[in-house]
Amino acid sequence: FSEWLWGGMQYQLEHHLFPSMPRSKYPLLEPILTKFAQENNIKGGYRVSGEFEIQKMNWELYKGVAEADAVEGAPYSRGHGQLGAINLGFSPAANFPAANLIE
Repeated sequence: FSEWLWGGMQYQLEHHLFPSMPRSKYPLLEPILTKFAQENNIKGGYRVSGEFEIQKMNWELYKGVAEADAVEGAPYSRGHGQLGAINLGFSPAANFPAANLIE
């Protein structure tokens, strides 16, 4: 049930290595990827994270991003999103005519 609920997030590596592989086959890759990591001395090796560990890591990442200082020159996005920043003219992209995108 948890694999369905979280969308197989614990298999993100497998998904990015084999994006067209059915999700139900990802567990079969674990021994292959573990062996590959060992044979190639990959730092950290192949590791499996549980759903709660993944949620904790994501929460800590988002918290760090939210608490980070603003990036000077970044477009204004409070309540408007990136599109709002472009439409308001606060983004360097606002000065880039869309016609230049078409060749």
